[in-house]
Amino acid sequence: MNRIIFTLGVWLFPAACTALGAAGVFLLRRQTRPATRRILCGMAAGIMLAASVWSLLLPAIQRGQTLPLPAWIPSAVGLVLGAVGLLQVEQFAGQLLAGGAGHGGRMVLAVTLHNLPEGMAVGVVLAGFLAGDPTITLASVVALSLGIAIQNVPEGAVVSLPLTANGMSRPKAFLAGTLCGAVEPVGAVLMVAITGLVTPLLPYVLAFAAGAMMYVVTEELIPQTQQGRHTNIGTIGVAFGFVLMMVLDVALG
Repeated sequence: MNRIIFTLGVWLFPAACTALGAAGVFLLRRQTRPATRRILCGMAAGIMLAASVWSLLLPAIQRGQTLPLPAWIPSAVGLVLGAVGLLQVEQFAGQLLAGGAGHGGRMVLAVTLHNLPEGMAVGVVLAGFLAGDPTITLASVVALSLGIAIQNVPEGAVVSLPLTANGMSRPKAFLAGTLCGAVEPVGAVLMVAITGLVTPLLPYVLAFAAGAMMYVVTEELIPQTQQGRHTNIGTIGVAFGFVLMMVLDVALG
């Protein structure tokens, strides 16, 4: 029973935090200050970067040392495939929305697409832990889930607040932000369900998830921290988010 509760918590907590961030539409003004948006995006970017390194790439390298290949090959291959794969998916989906979804629609699409590999990352780490992989500890599972959950709070706000600024009602904007995070448990469940297939390929899959997350950071989040004036606040947000996730992972691991 404790194992089931733990698994459900790891699956659902990040999505719940996305909904928490999306609920900001009921508390904040329709038009958020650019500085607020920059620091929210910066924090999310820093957390995701640190999670990619400590919770995904380092375990991938450690696991890769057990394979009859140089340890860096699985991580390098998985990283490139993750970044390029998400790029192709996002470009294809963007073409489908080219008929006039607007910036708000593209942001919803981008966040939804990158939440899927986030959920997959949690699922992969959880699957490795449940399978008894010695390179993945209970603390690392908790740290990754908690780190993604923390960055999902500003992420939910980044989705829902611009929608209200463009005229959407607050309840609909909240629902849109919440649904963006609902794909994370789907990705996690998928990875755990195919644990038997994932475990032999764990170094590749972990690095794949890291590559997808790094693509989102460089393509979607960091550019938003550098728009307009006073972009240094976004840079500070990146550093703060990175340190926060690093501390969580090291302290819990």
